Amino acid sequence: MSAFFSPASVALIGATDRPGSVGRALLENLSGLGGRLFPVNAGRDKVLGRPCWRSLAAIGRPVDLAVIATPAATMPAVIQECVVHGVRAAVVISAGFREIGEKGAALEKQVLEVARRGGLRLIGPNCLGLMVPQAGLNATFATAMARPGRVAFLSQSGALCTAILDWSFRQRVGFSAFVSVGAMLDVGWGELIRHFGEDPATESIVLYMESVGDAASFMEAARTVAAKKPIIAIKVGRTAEAARAAASHTGAMTGSDAVLDAALGRAGVLRVDTIGELFDMAEVMAKQPLPSGPRLAILTNAGGPGALAADALGLRGGTLAELDTETTQALNTCLPAHWSHGNPVDVLGDADPSRYADALRVLLADNQTDGLLAVLTPQAMTDPQAIAKALVEATRGCQKPVLASWMGGDAVERGREVLNAGGIPTYDYPDEAARAWQYLWQRQERLRWLEETNRIACLERPAMSEARTLVQGHLAAGRNLLTEVEAKQILAAAGIPTLETFQAASEDEAVNLAAGIGWPVVLKLHSPTLTHKSDVGGVRLDLADEAAVRAAWCGIQQAVPAADFAGVTVQRMVRQHGLELICGLSQDAQFGPVLLFGAGGVLVEVMQDRVLLLPPLSPMLVLDRIRQTKIFRALQGTRHLPAADQEALADTLVKLADLALAVPELLELDINPLLVSAQGVLALDARMFVAHASA
Repeated sequence: MSAFFSPASVALIGATDRPGSVGRALLENLSGLGGRLFPVNAGRDKVLGRPCWRSLAAIGRPVDLAVIATPAATMPAVIQECVVHGVRAAVVISAGFREIGEKGAALEKQVLEVARRGGLRLIGPNCLGLMVPQAGLNATFATAMARPGRVAFLSQSGALCTAILDWSFRQRVGFSAFVSVGAMLDVGWGELIRHFGEDPATESIVLYMESVGDAASFMEAARTVAAKKPIIAIKVGRTAEAARAAASHTGAMTGSDAVLDAALGRAGVLRVDTIGELFDMAEVMAKQPLPSGPRLAILTNAGGPGALAADALGLRGGTLAELDTETTQALNTCLPAHWSHGNPVDVLGDADPSRYADALRVLLADNQTDGLLAVLTPQAMTDPQAIAKALVEATRGCQKPVLASWMGGDAVERGREVLNAGGIPTYDYPDEAARAWQYLWQRQERLRWLEETNRIACLERPAMSEARTLVQGHLAAGRNLLTEVEAKQILAAAGIPTLETFQAASEDEAVNLAAGIGWPVVLKLHSPTLTHKSDVGGVRLDLADEAAVRAAWCGIQQAVPAADFAGVTVQRMVRQHGLELICGLSQDAQFGPVLLFGAGGVLVEVMQDRVLLLPPLSPMLVLDRIRQTKIFRALQGTRHLPAADQEALADTLVKLADLALAVPELLELDINPLLVSAQGVLALDARMFVAHASA
């Protein structure tokens, strides 16, 4: 990577003085390199008053980096010339490759083959180029050089790069590097992340992503680098639907963006929603320590803005700190009698600097508080600048993050300047600050996940040999869509508790099985083709006698075409009180096996209350993720149900993750419902779709 970002010499292939051309813009931007720049144009001896070489061979000295702006059709020959003359790296600005269709894709493939045979690394094609401001390297056709800074910005959109560059001047944001990655034909996210992870000039890495590229390389690099430097990403395409039809609820609900979101979190990458947040969080993390917990205290001189911050925090799943008794007593001594007596802490509109600072010190000393947001509105008796100075002084040496929202315009501007200079990030509105707090906590959570992921990566996973044998037997028999009985056998082999289920091929057999199990029983459709039994009237519950079983048999048989009916399954009716959940598995084309957990039952796809998890898993990783669902609150106990066995639930998901890793032929799985109660877990129903791993 050093040839890209610290080259000793640069050749510009396609240099020209034609007004409005990319070649001219590149030449002007690279001219600061002086004698280290070698313009190349087969038809020119001079360009813009500079010497110009007819070929790389004519330069007569080694070239580290080639910046190429010739038409796409010339690229194989140009790349071959670079290889012959020992160029180490090339930035291909030119467009006209896969984005124009099959012809361009074939040309792109040819270029890559030539480059790889010669050991030449490529960034692009179809990109803006790259900048290293501290080194004076501007190998782009942008209108200006970025400001020097400590953030590496990597983007798949060249057009967005120019917009961000313009925005950065106004916001005074600086960069250690500014890279337009283009089509990522060769160099992708993984190598760039690793490079800037080791770059001493870079404190944080921000990404604008349109696609992942090599997912394995990206995940490996992100997990390594995010442990020591923040990686913050915005990824477009959230609303894209899964392209393939799914054989299970899990397959239907595991969309590509949801999987990416889970993967980013597991890799330690912080995902944000807007460009402003992208750079704001890079700045915040450079200025403030990470919180040790999620609990935020809000200090304000007006009730409304404090409530706004509290609402924004709650809506994003945040936690408002509960003040302990000692903190409340201390606040009683330094605040007027009519203060809010709770969090948010309203110090009232006439608060002076000392009142603000005293309250802030008390809150930061509270062991129930992990960080603080100070909010100020400009009232007649308020001195925003003096209060800002008092807060900066009060937070010196503080190990908890402090954010501020100085609301207003010119009246509070000097106060904002004081806070920013003192390392306290400021926001126009308190809901923005609450959102930033949540991102800070997410960053801390992701570090915990990384540490746990690295720990369990060293552990030997179960072989699941019995489950593998069962799956391979079905595949050898030409079976793909497994029945409930077959699926439960595999789950039982993996150590997951299942409800014993029997298959009946006739009405009399169903009656005999039911009598043997004991009343009441459940009958379900047994079908080699239909996946969702409830949707076709294929589930009959609480059958108390022979007559009910015979009626259920007839009803199920009549509800579906004859080709879809292969009898029924019979199992005991479970009256154990508990919650119906779904646990599932599907295979993502980029990230491999993905687990799903959430509220189950017949409305599973309507409720959409779920989270995704990537193997391997541990109980800690499972519980951290499933806490994000609404159904998790019910697992802790309700008026009608005791608290569920969370340890057994976590163990089931860990085993399901191990099964997914050990049996790659298992493409889709639903356990729906998985009954979870105080007594443990029980898989009441299951479906599986298996295929050879290469299918």
